[in-house]
Amino acid sequence: MSIPSAPGRLRPARDINDRGETVLSRRVLEKTASQVARDETFAGGSSGGFLGIGARADLSARPDASVELAGNIASLKVTVGLPYPIALRQATEQLRRRISDRVTELTGVEVRQVDITVSWLKPAGTELSRRRLQ
Repeated sequence: MSIPSAPGRLRPARDINDRGETVLSRRVLEKTASQVARDETFAGGSSGGFLGIGARADLSARPDASVELAGNIASLKVTVGLPYPIALRQATEQLRRRISDRVTELTGVEVRQVDITVSWLKPAGTELSRRRLQ
């Protein structure tokens, strides 16, 4: 048994411009940029401390990122730490390209500029091992 369709009960077609819009907050872009920098590059951030006091260099932490957003165009500033020795110019260019491409791909926001600040360099072999209580 089929249910007869009622004539005139179909939903009217909506104009594509009436569907609303998706708005990303600035904070979402900042977290996306810092996560991309941590997960997909060799850069690190700072961890620990309170209000910036006592923070330590940590290659496994997310770098800090800030965003200036104008419509669908973003300008990023990322503060990172890098392992040492490393070719800084090549490393920052690679980091800049990766963050720009990946943030654009993930969010749909066009990234026009990425400023990289290297706040610290961490020499290889300086990982602090955890002390063991005996």
